[in-house]
Amino acid sequence: MKHSLLAVALLGAFAGAAQAQTAVQIYGTIDAGVIKRSGETLNIGKRASNTLGFKGTEDLGNGLKALFQLEMRYEPDTGTNEIGGNGTQRPLFQGQSRVGLQGDFGMVRIGRGLTPYHETIGAFEPFHASPSPAGFWTDIAVAGYGSQPLDQAGYSNNRFSNGVWYNSPIVSGFQLNTAIATKEGGGAAAIVGRGTTANPQYPAGGEASANPFSITGTYNNGPAAFMAGYERNAIESKVWSIGASFAATPELKLMGLYSKQDQENTRIVNANTKAWVLGANYTMGPGKFLAGYGQKDVDGLQKVKQLSLGYEYSLSKRTYLYVDASRKKGINALQSTVNHYDVGVNHSF
Repeated sequence: MKHSLLAVALLGAFAGAAQAQTAVQIYGTIDAGVIKRSGETLNIGKRASNTLGFKGTEDLGNGLKALFQLEMRYEPDTGTNEIGGNGTQRPLFQGQSRVGLQGDFGMVRIGRGLTPYHETIGAFEPFHASPSPAGFWTDIAVAGYGSQPLDQAGYSNNRFSNGVWYNSPIVSGFQLNTAIATKEGGGAAAIVGRGTTANPQYPAGGEASANPFSITGTYNNGPAAFMAGYERNAIESKVWSIGASFAATPELKLMGLYSKQDQENTRIVNANTKAWVLGANYTMGPGKFLAGYGQKDVDGLQKVKQLSLGYEYSLSKRTYLYVDASRKKGINALQSTVNHYDVGVNHSF
């Protein structure tokens, strides 16, 4: 009985909130498939992030709007909060939790979310920012760079917490996107860096040595699109990228990226990483072919090469089937080649 009363109270609260807003939307994505990787058994997994979100706007008059967005991410096979690479369960609103204002001046938001650098660069690799190993966004395209090295191990590495974002209005196809975060630590383990095990450069749970910031400029007008981005994280690693895409025909889109990461603040040797990706998308009826090749060179220490092919077949505007095959060489000394295969379904609502 108590649970029933609580459920009624919560539904009433959400209904009241919805009436107070000009517009509130519940949205999400569920993606599940069968995956096989070298050295692993067949398993149920995902190609894209599974999300459940709430976003809304309130018209304040004179062209000014208040806005918010909360987005959680979950595992499709177990229903639990999203799990990080080391098995750590991520925060409830891992995707983002931001509130802000929008008007003729652009948009200002405060909270947690993708950095402008990561938010922009995903549009210039052929697997459209899919975090799947078949795609390039989370490793090759960004030269292996991470935005939040002082977060707990396993947390997402392409977001800022405790940040402020500004997106300018789009003028003749041009837009400026920026973000800056505080020096607050995220509970990370010690980072030895240029220190020693006994005296690490960044002690466990410590603060950053600099305010992380991210900035990108984009142009998108007609068949051509361009981007340039720069970001510095909490331990002063830096990355910059340039990218371009071109719709050669209504069916064929070509794209390319170049990135360079500088880790001199925490590395004595092998501090610079260069990476590039070339890709294409070709649409044929309800189907789309995805193809890409990229390389990452860690200052001569390690060279990673990746070839990926994919196919998506749209059953509707919200649902598509997919199949991918990827081969990655030069992973590490213990495993030089990893093949990845997946087949599944993606539905958005």
